Amino acid sequence: MWADRSFASWAGLVDSSAVLAAVRSATPPAPVEESGTPPFTAGHLLFAHNGAVEGFRTEVGTKLRRLVSDRRAAGIEGASDSEVLFALALDHLDQGATAGDALSEVTRTVLELTPARLNLVLSDGRSIAATAWGDSLSVLSGAGLAEGGSLVASEPCDDEPGWQVVPDGSLVVATAEGLSVTSLRDSAATPR
Repeated sequence: MWADRSFASWAGLVDSSAVLAAVRSATPPAPVEESGTPPFTAGHLLFAHNGAVEGFRTEVGTKLRRLVSDRRAAGIEGASDSEVLFALALDHLDQGATAGDALSEVTRTVLELTPARLNLVLSDGRSIAATAWGDSLSVLSGAGLAEGGSLVASEPCDDEPGWQVVPDGSLVVATAEGLSVTSLRDSAATPR
């Protein structure tokens, strides 16, 4: 966002009950280029990934790409692990999964192949689902910046005392009705 000249002109115009913002640099050895910059989009969906899939540049990436449907593979523009993970999540959504279930399945699939840091975030403009696996994730509900709602972030973005650390291995779902945190460990493979 620091290099995006248009950010200031449109940031104040965003109006949604669920907003996903991603500020991130590429994980080496991934190139820093526009197609690898989150959030990734598909229709009304936004997706971001904080973390890395070990071995993605070798056979693990090839195996994950083979799991993506032809329809969703056609939407992959760059070389990032994040885009492949999003395509896998979209395949699950196409099959009727909820956002939380789609992210849980992607987490399970990746961890069956390799260790990974998988903070995955998916929003449909009304709700946000996120996983905490191997990287920090925090939530704030009903206070400070999240008054009247919830905020899900990689780390607290202010000194509000209400921030809570999400336990590693968790799924977070934030809707207008509230916030839930459940364990992924029952459905996801254990890290290696």
